[in-house]
Amino acid sequence: MAPSAISPIPDYKLSLQDLKSVDQSLGAAQNPCLHHGVAQSLSKQLIANALKARVDAVDPDTCDPGDDDAFFVADLGEVYRQHLRWKKNLARVKPHYAVKCNPDPRVIHLMKELGLGFDCASMNEIETVLNMGVDPSRIIYAQPCKTKAYVRYAARAGVKQMTFDNQDELYKVKQLSPDAELYLRIMTDDSASLCQLSNKFGASTNDTGDLLELARKLSLNVVGVAFHVGSGASDPSAFIKAVQDARFVFDQAEALGFTMHTLDVGGGFTGDASFEAMAAVLSSALDDYFPPSIRVIGEPGRYYVATAFTIACSIIGRRTVNDATLGTTSYMLYMNDGVYGNFSCIPFDHQKPTPRVLKCASDPVNTFLYDSHVSGYDTPGMTEYSIWGPTCDGIDKIPDTHCFQQVINVGDWLYFEDMGAYTKCSATPFNGFPAAHDTVYVCSEPGAAALLDL
Repeated sequence: MAPSAISPIPDYKLSLQDLKSVDQSLGAAQNPCLHHGVAQSLSKQLIANALKARVDAVDPDTCDPGDDDAFFVADLGEVYRQHLRWKKNLARVKPHYAVKCNPDPRVIHLMKELGLGFDCASMNEIETVLNMGVDPSRIIYAQPCKTKAYVRYAARAGVKQMTFDNQDELYKVKQLSPDAELYLRIMTDDSASLCQLSNKFGASTNDTGDLLELARKLSLNVVGVAFHVGSGASDPSAFIKAVQDARFVFDQAEALGFTMHTLDVGGGFTGDASFEAMAAVLSSALDDYFPPSIRVIGEPGRYYVATAFTIACSIIGRRTVNDATLGTTSYMLYMNDGVYGNFSCIPFDHQKPTPRVLKCASDPVNTFLYDSHVSGYDTPGMTEYSIWGPTCDGIDKIPDTHCFQQVINVGDWLYFEDMGAYTKCSATPFNGFPAAHDTVYVCSEPGAAALLDL
């Protein structure tokens, strides 16, 4: 196939104006900060109600196995707010949600309705998204080294966008999906990210010319460049160099006769306060090096879902630790989830989840303590705890020690916020403990509720 034989992919996004037609509060709000504050307050209340209803229904002395398992509460309104924030700060970049981060079906459904594309890295992820009714043109198979059977599946399913970074992959694509629309994945400086990826994927700019020459020789269609500055990136300047390198490769490809129409800026975006600064740097670099005619996509994952999920865990055991020398008493708490389960984000994603007391039967004022935030170090009346998972492995531990005003006992509950990214997707059934846990859904945004018919 000639390099210019495939036309640019049509846009498939909902504009901010489209969203306003669904959620009238967006157009009416004179003060966006006020709207955000009201929504956050509603979100807290909805999450509190869901948590309380669930834990109050559990009697640890009489419940059936599984009734007191850990569970999530997910506010789909938070996902919606993150999308509005993206549209405001990165309007030029069309988000393609990284399914691997959290393949929750309600989340994927909402993102489908919001008009997002999807970044898939395996046959299962592609199948999951297609089964939700997503058109295959909205999927990019963003895995530079793909299983042959998966490439065949993608080709049959009509998924044409895919990445590559080496010669062997080009021969594979030529054999199995010759009509593919290819993105050359390039190496970046991801040293400031939580999870570095360039040690595994990405072609050096020293090699991109040879790869493009081979693609032309094989009559494959290279339509764009992709990069990834690492998951959980913290250095905005990494985007500048990556965009500059992408421009270099665009020029190489166009000199060889390829019609380049798309730049994939990958993921790495976090949802914390650094997002706006990161987005400003990226937007400026895009405007400096790529004209408006170039389509730009991204692959955010944790940005959308990290803050939307809260997990509640029950205490299944307690061990008293007396220090005769210091005259202190501390406790080892054992809860029903750990690093082999949803807290896999600790070893795999370098996260440090913060425990908070959800329900404590011995509290003299209030047994339900969601959002009370009474914890800290070196505070009179505080008790020190270490927190452990349920398995037999000694590494199954929440990092650090933690202090609470309450004396926690078996049957009490802890909760952890910001547990939506790289948690449930990498949980295992090690030691026979469940890998799947219930999710209770709430929605603090009327726009999201309308899109989901809630």
